[in-house]
Amino acid sequence: MEISGFQALKSALRETEPKQAVVAAAHDEHTLQGVWQAQQDGLIRPILVGEREKILDLGKALGMDLCPEDIVDAQGEEDCARRAVELIRQGRGRLLIKGMLQTGTLLREVVRRETGIRAGGLLSHVAILDVPSYHKLMFITDGGMVVAPGLEEKREILKNALSLCRFLGYDQPKAAVLCAVETVNPHMPETQDAAALKEEALRGDFGNCLVEGPIALDLATDKEAAAVKGYHSPVAGDADIFLVPSIAAGNLLGKSLYGLAGGDMAGVVMGATVPITVNSRGATPAEKYDSILIAAAMAR
Repeated sequence: MEISGFQALKSALRETEPKQAVVAAAHDEHTLQGVWQAQQDGLIRPILVGEREKILDLGKALGMDLCPEDIVDAQGEEDCARRAVELIRQGRGRLLIKGMLQTGTLLREVVRRETGIRAGGLLSHVAILDVPSYHKLMFITDGGMVVAPGLEEKREILKNALSLCRFLGYDQPKAAVLCAVETVNPHMPETQDAAALKEEALRGDFGNCLVEGPIALDLATDKEAAAVKGYHSPVAGDADIFLVPSIAAGNLLGKSLYGLAGGDMAGVVMGATVPITVNSRGATPAEKYDSILIAAAMAR
């Protein structure tokens, strides 16, 4: 199975039950709009954590019939983050939605040793893009959290991205370990990491998947380019996961596809006990909705 785009995923979720969600710092117009639309579409049942009066006032101004019993009053970013994570620990939410607070503030509560919701491994970010020029969803990782991953961190990043794809129903995800070239070069350590990950995948270390690398972006997305260069791989031109060598590379790739190629983008953090949506505080309601869509599809 593979998913052609966000609309196809939305259609697949129509027959499922809404997932209980917790929204951290919900006192924001764009957050409320994304959450409200997801609720109206039957994706989630939200608990709104944040400044109660502001949430109610915004809801009224936007024509939303918000239930006061579904609002948990919290003042300030740290209080919003703490109370939202506490609700997840209590089993009252199967996904966590970031609203109007800094990502770092929320994640500090997520990873807090005694009261957090970290699953035990590495937390990593996956950007999911629906790009008109590509035939299916693109999962780009990690352009948001791990700055300069070494081989061990790349293993964990890959495992998290594979888990996301499997939650969405992919039987055999295809991962491209991106580099600037297709050959191993001792002066380019990312190519050595890519070759190592491919070998580990061939041994079965990552379960049922296909991992290719080192491979350049054009070959990972274009079968014809791969054929011209004599690069033969089932991942070429058909990759699902694009594992980048650094946070800078992932950030640039994701924003280029979003800003210049007309893509729609969602973002989730993997490695916690529940999926966490992470968008820029300036993200549009549609971007926040798409992230909720992905997280709701993953929630169990």
